[in-house]
Parts: sequence; C-alpha cells; structure tokens
Amino acid sequence: MHRKNKTLIILTPGFPASAADSTCLPMQQHFVKSLKQLYPDLNIIVLSFQYPYVVQTYTWFDITVMSFNGQNKGGLGRLLLRRKVNAALKQISHNNSIAGLISFWYNECAWVGKKFADKNKLKHFCWILGQDARPGNIYPRSLHLPAGELVALSDFLQDEFEKNYGTKPAFVIPPGTNSSLFKTNINKRDIDLLAAGSLISLKQFKIFIEAVAVIKKQLPGIQAILIGDGPEKQQLEKKIEEQNLRSNITLTGEIPYPEVLQWMQRARIFLHPSAYEGFSGVCQEAQAAGARVISFCKPMKQDIQNWNIVQDKNEMTALALNLLQQPVNDIDKNIPYSMHDTVKRMMKLFDV
Repeated sequence: MHRKNKTLIILTPGFPASAADSTCLPMQQHFVKSLKQLYPDLNIIVLSFQYPYVVQTYTWFDITVMSFNGQNKGGLGRLLLRRKVNAALKQISHNNSIAGLISFWYNECAWVGKKFADKNKLKHFCWILGQDARPGNIYPRSLHLPAGELVALSDFLQDEFEKNYGTKPAFVIPPGTNSSLFKTNINKRDIDLLAAGSLISLKQFKIFIEAVAVIKKQLPGIQAILIGDGPEKQQLEKKIEEQNLRSNITLTGEIPYPEVLQWMQRARIFLHPSAYEGFSGVCQEAQAAGARVISFCKPMKQDIQNWNIVQDKNEMTALALNLLQQPVNDIDKNIPYSMHDTVKRMMKLFDV
C-alpha cells in the first residue's frame, strides 16, 4: 500500500464544527491553521471527542476532522467513546505513517493518546492548557505521564502542575498570535474598557462592572463593552441595572471571533479579572490590537510589555482610572509570542 506523507494526530475534547464556528477554541483553531500553513506537506488529522455533537468526518480548512459526539458522558459512554477513537486510530495507523500525537489538555484525550502511542511506539505529547493543572484532575494520578511528555502552556502552569501533581512538565510552549488576525485596521480608540470571555463565576466579570461603577464617578461618560455569554449573564445584567450603568456598559452576548478582534482594536484598556488562567489568549490578542491589558494572572515569569498584573480589584480599578485619565495615545502593538514560533517549537518535539 502507498504510504502517505507523515501524519500528525491531534486529540481534543472539541473542535469547530465548520469554518463559521469561529468562537470554538480560537487559540487551538489558530494553532492548527498555522500548523497547516507552515507544514503544508504534513497530513493533519484531528480527532474531536465531545464536540461537535454529531458523528462525522469532515474537512476544515483542508484538514481532516473526525468527531465522535461523546457529550462528556461517563461510565459506559466513556468506555464506548474510547473504543470508537481507538478503532479510528488503528485505521489511521494502517493507512498513514504517523509522526506522533498531541493531546490537548491532560484528560480523556491524553489517556487514549498515551495508550495508543505506547502500544505502537509513537511519540505523544500532552499540552497542559489551563484547568487541567488545577487540583482535582483524576487523570494525572491514574495515567502518570512522564515529565518528558508534558508541555505546559505557561510558566505559571508548569509550576502549578508540579505543585499539584509532583511532576514538572519538561517543556513550556506559550500560545502565540499573529498580526495577520487583524484584517481591518481601525484607527479610533472610542471604547474605554473591554472584557471578553465566558460569563462564568471563574472569570469574575462582576469585578469589571464594579470597576466601571467606581470609574464613572470620575469619568461619567465612560464606555465599556463586555463580550460573551454564559450562565451568569442574567446576574450580570441585573448588576448593571442596579449600578445604573446601562448607558455605560454594553453586554454584547456571544459574537463571531473576527468581531471580537475588531472591538479590541477600538479599546484603550482590556480588563481581565479572571481568578485563574493558564495563559489568556484574549489578553495577548488585545495587546496585538494595541490595547493595554490589566489582569490578575501572570502567565510567564518575565514581564510582558503593556500587560499590567495587579493583586486585587481595588488596584485594578485604580490603575484603569489612572490610564484612562491620560491622553489617548497609540501604544506599540505588542506580540510577545507569535503562533508560528509556537507551532515550530511544538513540531521540534517530533523532529519534523
């Protein structure tokens, strides 16, 4: 049988259902697209365990995606999912020359990827991306991946994982962004504060609303945008109403990813009050768009230009007010890590 070009298999809980599904894991989308761009001869196959909620094989930007509709079931459902993915891996292995496997997050994907890689003497790396480094993850205690197979998304996650599970990931590969994401050039900074993300308690967007309420006392015309959707939406809307901020804060709901990037180009400050982040992709995108970033979580040991780390909501609010009281000047659009570098560093692990 004719052997195809080298094949890289990516195992992930979710993946975009179509080219239009822009809000599904934008960092991972960008990584896979850049991978295809930089290594056009590499055959990339994505196995998506839980989402999309349909069993199908489809093409996404010339990349083969197989979705299994696992829907995060446990027990028998999880066992059946493992069997289906394993059967797919065997078929791929039969028809392709496999360069290796990457698992996104230390989870079910890593379990299946590691077992298959060991059985077939293939390289496997697990990219620790955020929540999987926190206490309570069942997989590190049962799977015991060695340090040499673990890649942390940030210095913070490398330390966090070692603290919680006793193994220090051997590699740190931060996410990147590229200026090519910004297809339209917007030259006005008419949004004072911007925030974006899932409206869940971990993201602490109530702090964003409280910051606007305090700043409004000094700057009555402050304009703020909160992008996202989630279970806390009604609670946040109620808080905006209670604080008399309807003329100051716009809650957009979920909007397509390219529109989020356009809002970033209009923002003076990107406020990110999340209690926990591995390495916030939206913060890096906001920097690339020319906004200043203020957050609680410091991803890398070294400082990043125009990204301020604060300790509490009072410090966050005070810094935002101070910056807004300064003249509106264009700051350098900062891209500390490019996605092309991210991809090259990952592929170096596979000797590709």
